Amino acid sequence: MLIPEPVSIQSLFSSEVAEKSVEVAILRLDEIHPLVSGNKFFKLKYNLQAAQKQGKRTLLTFGGAFSNHIYATAFAANLAELQSIGIIRGEETNRANPTLAQAQKMGMQLHFVDRETYRKKNSSDFLENLSAQFGDFYLIPEGGTNAMAILGTKEILASSSAEFTHICVPIGTGGTFAGLAASLQRHQRLIGFSSLKGEFIHDEVEALLSRHQIYPEGSLEIRNEYHFGGYGKHKPAEIEFIKWFYAKFKIPLDPVYTGKMVYGVWDLIAKDHFPPGSKILLVHTGGLQGNAGFKAKTGIDLPTL
Repeated sequence: MLIPEPVSIQSLFSSEVAEKSVEVAILRLDEIHPLVSGNKFFKLKYNLQAAQKQGKRTLLTFGGAFSNHIYATAFAANLAELQSIGIIRGEETNRANPTLAQAQKMGMQLHFVDRETYRKKNSSDFLENLSAQFGDFYLIPEGGTNAMAILGTKEILASSSAEFTHICVPIGTGGTFAGLAASLQRHQRLIGFSSLKGEFIHDEVEALLSRHQIYPEGSLEIRNEYHFGGYGKHKPAEIEFIKWFYAKFKIPLDPVYTGKMVYGVWDLIAKDHFPPGSKILLVHTGGLQGNAGFKAKTGIDLPTL
């Protein structure tokens, strides 16, 4: 998978931004590939290469019923002419949802496990049982975050982002945040917006950076007050903002990651969190396939590409 050059950076002008004397732009990773979009492209790029180099013919990974990672892995494996297996958290009744239906269409074999079993996904016994059941495979963890993923996400910030003082990105498993932290310049501050409820995200990110020996030149900040109830949760204020943002800029957001992050940035701008003269870059991490599943689950229709 080759990265189209250049990835576009779109300026976002509004009265709310202008009156605070800051500039905002968005890095459109959602546009880099029609199927394997956003940060998933970068997370999977070197994992696919590693699987092929090791002679593996099958990818196995984990995710929920509406997972962007499951969707992207199924398509990436298909493009690379590899088999794929998705270990899905939850009941098999979810098989018909848009995300899993498309994954199956791309040839992914779905294996459903209950939530208690799913929590054992990192245990050696569980992985040995999967090997006995499915044979030899290349393992990609939930969310795709491993050393190969971070190697890929280090490439997100190109030279064109050097002018920005603040880089803003959603946080799920932390792999994209870690890659961006590794490529941060001295004058830049990386702000991660957690989609998960709880203070634990700080310790998890710190552990991730330590494990991969990432020592950022710039500064880091994690915000966890914009989760809207937790992972996969939403509130009317977020949905209204996503619709306003699309009407204003014609850029779709998803309610799990990018909607929360951009809402948070706009709120922090209003609260004078960014000094005058700041140049803020939002990283659009894709995930727009999930809007179809969100509609199927809630009945709420959100913009998409």
